[in-house]
Amino acid sequence: MAVDARESARARGLSVDAPDRPDFRLAVVDYVVRQYPQPGTEVPRDSVVHVWFDFGEGEGGGGVREPRGPAPPAGGLRREREEPAAPRAAVLSSP
Repeated sequence: MAVDARESARARGLSVDAPDRPDFRLAVVDYVVRQYPQPGTEVPRDSVVHVWFDFGEGEGGGGVREPRGPAPPAGGLRREREEPAAPRAAVLSSP
């Protein structure tokens, strides 16, 4: 999340920049989707880490987008099924 990215960078003596978010310092709960340099890369103190919150054009990104489509096809059952008939009593015959 944005707030975690800022705190983590500050604790390591780094600065964070978000090219796709001019209001980055106000962002709190937005999720970072990628960063440069990659996680685990050693960088000197006072370096800038660039983070992005949105995938670029054509880079994908999952999630549900409303409205969902296409709608289910027409057809199928149009009415409720009838209640099953009561079972008939069995008549036993003498042997």
